[in-house]
Amino acid sequence: MASSAISHHSAFFSANKEVGLKSSFNPSSNIYKCRKSVLCKTLAVMVPAQLSRAPSTTGSVKHAMTMTEKILAKASDRAKLEPGENIWVNVDVLMTHDVCGPGTFGIFKREFGENAKVWDRERVVIIPEHYIFTKDERANRNVDILREFCIEQNIKYFYDIKDLSNFRVNPDYKGVCHIALAQEGHCRPGEVLLGTDSHTCNAGAFGQFATGIGNTDAGFVLGTGKALLKVPPTLRFELDGEMPPYLLAKDLILHIIGEITVSGATYKSMEFVGSTVDSLNMEERMTLCNMVIEAGGKNGVVPPDETTFKYLEDKTTVKYEPLYSDANARFVADYKFDVSKLEPVVAKPHSPDNRALARECKDVKIDRVYIGSCTGGKTEDFMAAARVFLASGKKVKVPTFLVPATQKVWIDIYSLPVPGSGGKTCSQIFEEAGCDTPASPNCGACLGGPRDTYARMNEPMVCVSTTNRNFPGRMGHKEGQIYLASPYTAAASALAGFVTDPREFLG
Repeated sequence: MASSAISHHSAFFSANKEVGLKSSFNPSSNIYKCRKSVLCKTLAVMVPAQLSRAPSTTGSVKHAMTMTEKILAKASDRAKLEPGENIWVNVDVLMTHDVCGPGTFGIFKREFGENAKVWDRERVVIIPEHYIFTKDERANRNVDILREFCIEQNIKYFYDIKDLSNFRVNPDYKGVCHIALAQEGHCRPGEVLLGTDSHTCNAGAFGQFATGIGNTDAGFVLGTGKALLKVPPTLRFELDGEMPPYLLAKDLILHIIGEITVSGATYKSMEFVGSTVDSLNMEERMTLCNMVIEAGGKNGVVPPDETTFKYLEDKTTVKYEPLYSDANARFVADYKFDVSKLEPVVAKPHSPDNRALARECKDVKIDRVYIGSCTGGKTEDFMAAARVFLASGKKVKVPTFLVPATQKVWIDIYSLPVPGSGGKTCSQIFEEAGCDTPASPNCGACLGGPRDTYARMNEPMVCVSTTNRNFPGRMGHKEGQIYLASPYTAAASALAGFVTDPREFLG
């Protein structure tokens, strides 16, 4: 089934493996609240006279770089970089959460001393989010450890939760770290953001270098503000054409992973450009960058533009400098998609690259649907699902679980009208369709979690999910089967009780 899906649309995809491809992106010359550039340093007081040489022997004056290379060059005070170089970078933001925070803090204290202080209390962001609404004592203790460390270190950005019975009485609590980072203004163009979570690459949607690191590296960053990184080469993905009304960014990234496989971008940067990418809102761009790790990517980036700057207007006052790939930057490969000809897809068990067309899986009976996570639990994701339910006017045939990523998303579900609904909110549409009541914002069952985690698969089941991974045991039971899909496809499948192409309801 998967092979037929691949052959069906390979005609709409092309790749050029030639090194030295030129970027078609025309960078803006505007600098938004620029930081002082290392190029402004005085390198010499007097330059001795030199013999002139023909241009053919001197080559280009400027060393062309990709966006990722430029960001890392700036962060390492280097004028130029080459892929493969090992460099020390200055970290702008370090994020950790309740799963990795305790281990990170332990390493920090072991290596720097029990009374050591973090390098910058305003550049550390700590977010409880994974195993929150549970009675598991060890999970609860992890959050206590975060709180103790933040009090000790006077961490400015700690999004605490104390009352687990009602998340709404915790004004500081946000929810899923990757979406909270964006909503709270910690994601900014041209910066380096590291986090103890593999989906930290989500922040690349803002045109910054963002990647996941381990507890040991994070412990070192806590003490020094620096990290040792190898400069990744860059793959460029050009997505052009009008986005069909039945596709979402989740379909695009699943198409890409299906083409290059889960190892196709190993330790490479994935840069997304093209008219389709330009048309995407910030949340959809996050979906693209969020799953580059599922292709093995080191990071993903989208060139910042007016959409980016508009999103950030009311979220940060920190100065930032957008950076862009040079016109003659070198890419390892250039992949091209005509998005107008793509179809809704799913990733079948048990790998994100096990791609198939949704319509070819129509005989797969399902037991439940899950809409949530950093990949598929944003406001736009729930809006998309609501549009399918609204268009159908029917009730779901299987339990449908809704887990907003953050408090803000939860509020949006209950307050924002769905376009074309006559003023109805997502929550009203979900209730009419027979879905479960939207849960407390957190990572939920995406990572399985303790047995009492909401919507965890405690028995062998078939689930269509808007999450990011479908490995055995990922959402709980090791014999569970997970079909990764867009919110459109997930909602359509909930209505049919089978894996379903959303065009069945969207027309």
